[in-house]
Amino acid sequence: MTSSRTPANGRTARPAGLPSAASASVAGVSAAASEQSRQPLHHVDGSPVRVLVVDDEPALTDLLSMALRYEGWDVRTAGDGRGAIKLAREHRPDVVVLDMMLPDLGGLDVLHRLRADTPGLPILFLTAKDAVEDRVAGLTAGGDDYVTKPFSLEEVVARLRGLVRRSQLVTAAADAVLTVGDLTMDEDSHEVRRGGDLVPLTATEFELLRYLMRNPRRVLSKAQILDRVWNYDFGGQANVVELYISYLRKKIDAGRSPMIHTLRGVGYVLKPAE
Repeated sequence: MTSSRTPANGRTARPAGLPSAASASVAGVSAAASEQSRQPLHHVDGSPVRVLVVDDEPALTDLLSMALRYEGWDVRTAGDGRGAIKLAREHRPDVVVLDMMLPDLGGLDVLHRLRADTPGLPILFLTAKDAVEDRVAGLTAGGDDYVTKPFSLEEVVARLRGLVRRSQLVTAAADAVLTVGDLTMDEDSHEVRRGGDLVPLTATEFELLRYLMRNPRRVLSKAQILDRVWNYDFGGQANVVELYISYLRKKIDAGRSPMIHTLRGVGYVLKPAE
């Protein structure tokens, strides 16, 4: 069991021993956070959101913790169920990220014990990609949401923000709406509009556009996009980025002044139409 407090400035150095494969993702978290236009969530008294991350994979908990600290949240981590229960009683988290498969207790057992202490505590389950039974069992038992491994850090953060906002324990200085020119994205309702017109997007297209909108006027390489939109150990080919950029262009730029631009050999940039 480990724990850590969020620094006052919401930034922290990469923990010693974090695998080099993960360091690029941490850098991506930092870059995205520095550009995001939404306001951080916090309690009405100004204190940060408290989150408990429970997983027995240190590299994964390090990545999640780093991403959530850049949200300005107070993050604690536990590597097993018993440690999570003990830490939750001390820390009193606002939301929990809970792996279904832990070395000592099952995720459902941990959920019941946490809810016994804190009824209604929002819980986001982490499940294996093919563990349909786990996902169904988790939601049936009272889990609020789930993501499958491997996952996008952006997706986890967005889902946690949604759970925390719905709990009504916190407030935000502004709505979770990103705006670049006449393009807007509501991260809670997942609605995207260009010039007031609704633009339907798939889940992957939404995540790609979200990353571009959080980094307006900044050139993003294919490697950065693969790292942030798909997952930190994605093994596919870079041409998937070209494919999804083309999908976005057909929906965002079709019949309008273009907002998505290609810098050959460098990457892609989103900026207001001229």
